Amino acid sequence: MTSRRRAPWLLASLAVAVALPTAARSQQASAEPKLKVMYNLFRPPVMSVFIADATGANEHPLFSSPGFDYSPSYTADGKWIVVTRERSGQADIFRVHPDGSGLEQLTDDPAFDDQGTISPDGKTLAFVSTRGGGTANIWLMDLASKTVRNLTASRSGNFRPAWSPDGKWIAFSSDRDTRPGAFPGSWEQMQSSGIYIVAPDGSGLRRLTRKEGVAGSPAWSPDGKRVVFYETDEVGAYLAKGAGSRTELASVDIATGARTPVTASPDTKLSPTALSGGRFGFIKRGADSTAGVMIYTQGKRTTTTVVRGAVRNPSWSPDGQHVAFQRIERLGFTQHLIPTFSRDPGFELFLNEPFPELSPDGTKLLFSQYLDVRSAALGVVQNSTANTSIELMNADGTGQHTIFHRPDFSAFDAVWSPKGAEIALSVGRYFRQPGPPPGQIALMKPDGSDFRLIVDDSLNNGFPSWSPDGTRLVFKRGHQLVIMSLADRKIVPLTDGKSYDNFPQWSPKGGAILFTSDRADGDFELYTIRPDGTGLRRLTNVYGNDAHASWCAGGTWILFSSGRTGFRDEMALYDAVPQPYGQIFAMRADGTDVHQLTDNKWESSSPSCRH
Repeated sequence: MTSRRRAPWLLASLAVAVALPTAARSQQASAEPKLKVMYNLFRPPVMSVFIADATGANEHPLFSSPGFDYSPSYTADGKWIVVTRERSGQADIFRVHPDGSGLEQLTDDPAFDDQGTISPDGKTLAFVSTRGGGTANIWLMDLASKTVRNLTASRSGNFRPAWSPDGKWIAFSSDRDTRPGAFPGSWEQMQSSGIYIVAPDGSGLRRLTRKEGVAGSPAWSPDGKRVVFYETDEVGAYLAKGAGSRTELASVDIATGARTPVTASPDTKLSPTALSGGRFGFIKRGADSTAGVMIYTQGKRTTTTVVRGAVRNPSWSPDGQHVAFQRIERLGFTQHLIPTFSRDPGFELFLNEPFPELSPDGTKLLFSQYLDVRSAALGVVQNSTANTSIELMNADGTGQHTIFHRPDFSAFDAVWSPKGAEIALSVGRYFRQPGPPPGQIALMKPDGSDFRLIVDDSLNNGFPSWSPDGTRLVFKRGHQLVIMSLADRKIVPLTDGKSYDNFPQWSPKGGAILFTSDRADGDFELYTIRPDGTGLRRLTNVYGNDAHASWCAGGTWILFSSGRTGFRDEMALYDAVPQPYGQIFAMRADGTDVHQLTDNKWESSSPSCRH
């Protein structure tokens, strides 16, 4: 039986666990000292909400001070803009007047809340939330009483709610009843989605689009008779994150189900809006000179650029005179031990650059740092995995300096030897193009001296981990795990290479090696195995990739990143993030007592203990 067939009851079990009160779920952990956890948000955008005239003139920020704001939505009377504000890792929904005054918080829950839109009568907020079950659903809030209810109640993801002009229907996108699998040649999962409508009381649920492919971001025509959306296939949605895919706009007649194409051009077009006079607003992805908010006039087949640059999620005022949108100012930012929100009070969270690793004595911190390059696709500065360094700083955040950086190399996952005398790391050799650059394994001293490759071949090697006595390394070699004796460089296989095994971590006491594998049924799950290759044990068994695991608290806890709670938005709407659904979890070393620590829209990864 595959994990895909098991998914409904497994996710139902997960939902029960997540729905328990935080205090109850943390009772056992809170009796112990709080665990301090470092983790990374994989290249999240830095963005703010702006407003411009319909011609693109007079662009200005909605808020006077910069923040981390997205998903703007005008109300039907034009008096408010609903927006998601993310502070310290927690996303909540606010509304504010278009002049930036009267800011009012509408949601305040430990769960992820986003994509809010208010009903035409101004009484009800529809929004996306992970409250109640861990997965993204459409919720409704009565704005007078602040009572909420789950409208979609699905174990899959539900996104982008849109009220019909008369308030009788809500259109939304959903990846329910689909399991599109991984991107070809990779382990990142894709997403298939369709457009649905449902009445605010939960009745009349109906799918408007075909079963296959991807359809997203529904918007109603002014007369309420049609819904417009973008469409592509699963691979196209995956590639659209980097402006590398063609998507088209289409509409469907609510009464007859007849589909009508709107556009036909080799562009990435997202976030459509049906405007008056046969016009459609949308986002076009591409280089800075061609990307932005566009208006397409269907009868004339002409396209006009309103706002240029890396902008997303446009929302037009009811009179069509203004447009609100989020502007991406850069991708990725430097993070050094920043305290951030935790869903579980038994765990303290700290944002850091990728692959944080404390020295054995707890005084020094290693991490990888993305270095800036300019994105041709987005026209903004972004961090690049092809240009990374190994950094060292004091555990209090002071004294940062680079200990390894070379052109044409990427350096990542540096790990201390048990006595702190050496550092093992993974390096990518990007000058070996064409073809995928293979990763290699290197050693160096903590001051960056004596750098030497100990594995240098045509295979893809990476993610070294030391044995507790410091005499051996386990690492990924192709899709296989191997162990190297450092005395003679002899390599022996740990796993058979028939599955995709990755991210090995030697336990602090040496008796087990933790790793992720798709060996059972296509999902990546967590396993342990003895260093002699015996005693294989499966620790997780829930649909969704589990990976990037590490030992914590002397081996009594395991930290890991998991996709078990699904997507938070349509895949095509993300920027540059390959896995926009990973959250940080903790569990006991035997796989029990699972705690969800993060709940956000981005890819949370590489968790590690902070002493």
